[in-house]
Amino acid sequence: MEINGVAHTFITAGNFAAARAFYAQLLPFLGLAIVADTANTFYCVGGRTGFGIHAPAAEYAGQRFRQGSVGLHHHCFRARERADVDEAHELRKKIGARIVHGPQQDGYAPGYYSVLFEDPDGVRLEINHVPGKGLFAGDGVTIGGGYADGTQNG
Repeated sequence: MEINGVAHTFITAGNFAAARAFYAQLLPFLGLAIVADTANTFYCVGGRTGFGIHAPAAEYAGQRFRQGSVGLHHHCFRARERADVDEAHELRKKIGARIVHGPQQDGYAPGYYSVLFEDPDGVRLEINHVPGKGLFAGDGVTIGGGYADGTQNG
């Protein structure tokens, strides 16, 4: 078997109204179409990718995501062009996302270029571009670097 990508990712938002307003701007900007928008679900699909948010159970309303705890570390959307990362950074400023790092080149793969920011609940989102074949460019290409929160690759 060989998978054909990630079908969808869903997160639960502590503040559904704020998250819905945020993602209603971000996801269509990324080319995803809104396919569900209900009292407790917001879901978009495009580019063989689905991303959605759910409202929390009543006892979890108002909670925030804690980076470094068990569970999701971050979600990364792949851009087709390097300039798309810069454009996403400009949108990030308009929608008030907290910036973790602006557009920068990293050593995770040859030419890896990304921006990293947080949604209203503190969930980290990345938009990156890797030119060519990335890690599949040839023998000996490996993931480099690590994360500021102490988690490392390899």
